[in-house]
Amino acid sequence: MESQPSSESQAYAPRPLALLSPSEERTWAMLAHLSILLNLVSGFLGPVVPFIIYLLYKDRSRYVAYHSLQSLFFQLIFWLGGGVLVGVAWAISGVLSAILIGLLCIPFALLISLIPFGALIYGVVGGIQCSQGQDFRYWLVGDWTRGTLMGE
Repeated sequence: MESQPSSESQAYAPRPLALLSPSEERTWAMLAHLSILLNLVSGFLGPVVPFIIYLLYKDRSRYVAYHSLQSLFFQLIFWLGGGVLVGVAWAISGVLSAILIGLLCIPFALLISLIPFGALIYGVVGGIQCSQGQDFRYWLVGDWTRGTLMGE
């Protein structure tokens, strides 16, 4: 005869995670995209927020998992990578300005400097669209992220 588990052991049994409501999904996806604004204050902590959101909600919502992972990849590529590219462009312009050729590089360095700010605006647009329940995909990053999540 099998014994029934005691009520004490049932109290410590893990409960299955509840799925998120559509409103909660939109909110967490929006926060993942708007985390790019944290980069304005810290310079580099923006990707931490979508990574934490992904870890917390990946099993509860594919929508939140997709948008948080997409925001993480986007910020790593266009904010941090763009910032490094801006630094390199200005360093090259500065070194070459002693030879006069660097002065010709300054307009290109100025254009490259707009990459992180464009990423900031694009992240806010993504947050707004997610808060309205629309499916938002970053250019170049969205399809790759979806393929990564689907295992393709």
